Parts: sequence; C-alpha cells; structure tokens
Amino acid sequence: MITLRQLQYFQALGECLHFGRAAEACSVTQPALSMQIKELEADLGVTLIERRKSGVQLTSEGREVARRAAQILLDTKDLRDFAAERHGPLGRALSLGVIPTIAPYILPRALPELQQRYPELDLTLHEAQTGRLLEQLAGGALDVALLALPAGDDRFTSEILFEDRFLLAMPAGAPAPRSMHIGDLRADKLILLEEGHCLRDQALAVCGAVGEGAMAKFGATSLTTVLQMVASGYGSTLLPEMAVPVEVRAGTPLTLRHLEPEPSRTIGLLWRASAPRQERFGALGDVIRGVWRKGNPGYQAH
Repeated sequence: MITLRQLQYFQALGECLHFGRAAEACSVTQPALSMQIKELEADLGVTLIERRKSGVQLTSEGREVARRAAQILLDTKDLRDFAAERHGPLGRALSLGVIPTIAPYILPRALPELQQRYPELDLTLHEAQTGRLLEQLAGGALDVALLALPAGDDRFTSEILFEDRFLLAMPAGAPAPRSMHIGDLRADKLILLEEGHCLRDQALAVCGAVGEGAMAKFGATSLTTVLQMVASGYGSTLLPEMAVPVEVRAGTPLTLRHLEPEPSRTIGLLWRASAPRQERFGALGDVIRGVWRKGNPGYQAH
C-alpha cells in the first residue's frame, strides 16, 4: 500500500537527487529512506530512480510519479489546513516565508503581536529570496509569503498591505539638497544588492534607462553590508524606509534624502489561489499592517 511517508521521502529524493541529503532533509537515516523508496517502487511496479556514483537521477516514470506525488501531498496539506479551522482565525500551524529585505525590519515587531493575539499558533518562518519563496509556496512548503508585489504569477492570490518608500542614502557630509530628483542620481555611484534580490530589480526600475553596467562595481548580500560601503564613501544606495530605524542609528555616518518623484515598493502577502481558509491570511495581514502603522505614522496603507 502506498503511504504518504513514501511519497514525502520520494519527493525529498527528487529534489536533492542524493540519498544522504534527502535523508537529512527528512530527519531519517539513509537506509530507512532507501527502504521506503524501494517499497514505493515495488508497490507501483516501476523503476523510479537510476543510481549513479554522484547521486541519483529520476527515470521518466519517476518524474511523472514525482509530479503526481507533489499534488497528492499538496492536497493532503490543504485538507489538514481546512480541518484546522476550529483552532482560531490563523489555525494551529502557519508557515510564513519572508524576503531578506523585509524580515529583519518587520518580524521583530510583528512576532510579539502575533504571539499575544494567537498564543496557540505554531508559526514556522523561512527567509529566502523571492524566487525560492514562490517555489516553496507552489509546492506547499509555505502557506503564505510576505514580499514585494507583484509576483507576476497567476497561481497565487495577493493582498497589498502598504507602500514602503525609498530614500537615498549617501555618505555623511555629501553635498545634496533636502530632496533630489531621480534623474539626478549618479548611476556610476549607486551600490545595489547582488543579483537575485528583488530589491536590486526595484532599484534598477527606479533608475529607469540606466544600464546595470553603469552601476558601482560592488555586490552585497545584505542591506547592512551595502550601507557600510556607503558610509565608507564608496557610493550611495536606495534604502527602504522600513529599514531606517534598524540600519541608521545615531552616529551612523550616513545622509538620507527624499527623492522626487517619490519611489516606493508595494509590500503584501502572497498565497496559493487554491489554498483553503484564505481568510486567515487577512488576519495575518491585519497584524503586519498594524505594526507598520505604529512604527511609521506617515505610512501609505491599503
């Protein structure tokens, strides 16, 4: 008889293409995982994998079984979520994904509020770039994601929470008026996050026709690193308003200026269009919007 455990182990093996890593992902021993895969092959009567020195490869039958198994596991998760309705507005368990340019600025304020309102909630957090979060949402590893919209994928439903304005961060003492026009930015001095971060794409969009080749020859994985480079005089950067209280403290050698027209990014929640009990994501959005309002009295909400 085919079991959900067999399908879960096979899904992990299909993603890792390595018995050791798949076993680690499933928190089981490699022999235990291997035995479940062999039993699944016996139950189905087909060969699912080809064993190689470097790992494993799915057969054509294995790829089709993996596709069907993913849908079965996703439907099973949705069934559990539906049954959790009696455990409060957000349910008993919730898996939330957040992009790195939001997580350290919103979560420290939102998590205590969530714990106070929903003490029985078992919240799991995942921080990753947008592309990875979309994969996890589609596969059911995440229930909902907090990120910059739009996502450009009709598999998902979204709710806009607020607008996060961009400020121009420059080295302290840099000559500049109280506000600057976007067209006056010196692209050759603009420092951005490395490729893969949506904040980089948003900054490039703000700069309009300026090509990436004109940007400063630096790349960083965090806003903290970018701002340290700016403070050291290497250039300037676009800084989300939500990051200012954390990243720009008293004594930090930075100058902040408003831009005209005022650019911003749209922050919201994203979830699978087929997810059950979608009203619970509205309850989560209310909490996040509320803590943003308290910390940003001049905010633009939706």
